[in-house]
Amino acid sequence: MVKIKNDFIRLYNLFEEKTQMIIGIPKEIKTDEYRVSLIPVGVEEMLKRGHAVLVEKGAGLGSGVYDQEYKRAGANLVDDPREIYDTAQLVMKVKEPLPEEYSFLREDQIVFTFFHFAASKILTDAVLKVGGIAIAYETIRDKYGQHPILTPMSEVAGRMSIQEGAKYLEKPMLGRGILLGGVPGVAPAEVVIIGGGVVGANAAKVAAGLGARVAILDININRLRYLDDIMPKNVITLMSNAQNIRENIRNADLLIGAVLIEGARAPCIVTREMVQTMKPGAVIIDVAIDQGGCVETSKPTTHSNPVYKEYDIIHYCVTNIPGAVACTSTRALTNVTLPYALEIADKGYERAARENPAIGGGINMVKGRVTNKAVADAFGMAYSVFA
Repeated sequence: MVKIKNDFIRLYNLFEEKTQMIIGIPKEIKTDEYRVSLIPVGVEEMLKRGHAVLVEKGAGLGSGVYDQEYKRAGANLVDDPREIYDTAQLVMKVKEPLPEEYSFLREDQIVFTFFHFAASKILTDAVLKVGGIAIAYETIRDKYGQHPILTPMSEVAGRMSIQEGAKYLEKPMLGRGILLGGVPGVAPAEVVIIGGGVVGANAAKVAAGLGARVAILDININRLRYLDDIMPKNVITLMSNAQNIRENIRNADLLIGAVLIEGARAPCIVTREMVQTMKPGAVIIDVAIDQGGCVETSKPTTHSNPVYKEYDIIHYCVTNIPGAVACTSTRALTNVTLPYALEIADKGYERAARENPAIGGGINMVKGRVTNKAVADAFGMAYSVFA
């Protein structure tokens, strides 16, 4: 009873202090998700602007950030995530809300996180029903046409795809028993990367650095020209078409799926029939799985149970690859989310979106309306322009 009374007094005081906005940082509950959406320096910046920050106890532990660090920075620590959702006007997360969190969401609340709506009708329907404001990291696009929040996580995922692929090619991991870079007198592995964006380019850098023979396929000839200029000689670029995909997949030891269409479900590029032509023990890393996957035989996995075999091909389809290296990923993520979070907190989402088109592009849902066309198209829903 005393604890409840003290919690009430503390939260009452937050409102009495006339804070501009209360920011909530819940602990991530997705399986094997160790990242956190705000680190102590971000708390300090929020407080400088007159905002208050609630952090669930233990939220930063997976990223090497302890409760006392948040407390020293000025955050209010809470035991129950419901306290955050009941109080905060802006909730910052890393991954999408899970079903056990749906009932916590509020109509008058902003949630700022990776949503990937097009990959889940259940999530889309749940957030629409609540009627809150959903601002998705992955659809924020800056004036240069880049995705500033998605980019660092794509860099991590691309580099990790080769790290994980090399591991699962080992015989004890049921792979082909191939060293990615080979040795003198023995050929290196064949790595095929479908998609030449940030994920694909980072995967190619690491694979090439280890000595593999790498092929990158993309549909954008200008992107292929750029990659051809910057990549080492053991990387070749190919136009992504059915013939080139079929021919290269057949010879691949390691296949990386790195296809992205902003806000939309990833297209199925690699068919079941293509997978069946691959060498026994070859490895597929489908980085696009958090948007539905670009390989027909892909299905979501976790870091605790990351792989399965189908047609004697190892499939690695973890939906939160960067979560495995949370100390790196959290800092890379919060470097780029904080400026947008500060702007949303300072101005409110409507003014922030009017003054910064990047934030406007991140708004996927508002008060029961879908305001991202790719999400609306994915499920045949009505699309409403945010204004």
